[in-house]
Amino acid sequence: MASVNAGDRLILAMDVPSGEEAEQLLDRVGDSIRFVKIGLELYTAAGPAIVEKALAQGKRVFLDLKFLDIEETVRRATARVAGMGVDFLTVHANRKALTAAVEGRGAKREDGLKLLAVTVLTNFDAGDLRDMGLQWSVGDLVAARAKLAHEVGCDGVIASGEEPVAIRQKVGGNFLIVTPGIRPAGKEADDHARVTTPTQAIKAGADYLVVGRPIRDAADPQAAAEEIVVEMQAAFDARG
Repeated sequence: MASVNAGDRLILAMDVPSGEEAEQLLDRVGDSIRFVKIGLELYTAAGPAIVEKALAQGKRVFLDLKFLDIEETVRRATARVAGMGVDFLTVHANRKALTAAVEGRGAKREDGLKLLAVTVLTNFDAGDLRDMGLQWSVGDLVAARAKLAHEVGCDGVIASGEEPVAIRQKVGGNFLIVTPGIRPAGKEADDHARVTTPTQAIKAGADYLVVGRPIRDAADPQAAAEEIVVEMQAAFDARG
């Protein structure tokens, strides 16, 4: 098995309110970050222009827009994203939405857009699921939605570091698991209900880690990112 370069597997969540602040953050992290996540807040503020700027700097881009709408809207929106040159796009794990996104993306290409199903948001716990009328445990629901995503042709899922083992049991190893809610040991959980350290998430089977505040809010974001990459590399090497 080829060795994993952890520097390619750390994704910086650029959760900032403006394109200007995003560009400043990119400058501060420099070459320590190769992959960035652009979510609803930043995309609403800066639009496709910030995607273009990140790509122009040689960054890979994860567009975290969590599509969920009628099929025609999801299909057409996904087709637009597929033409932007980004690597990842999130879609909520609803069968009709996922199927429409797969259709909109078109044929899979090694260098093309990867579709990631959002299983259960990392700030949800069993109580939140009960409020939604769902009598599942978080782990069982995540595994079921991962199986659905695999069946309809998605490339992977978004799931917390507590769920990769169950996902692998459902869909096997050739399926991407991207894990947010990552906090280095000693850091606050903030608004995530299910958090793990980089080592824990990778040991469990995560392929990519999404880290926001521990890097964004650090006194030296570049040093913080580099420290996380060192921990990730050790975990990937131990996993083999």
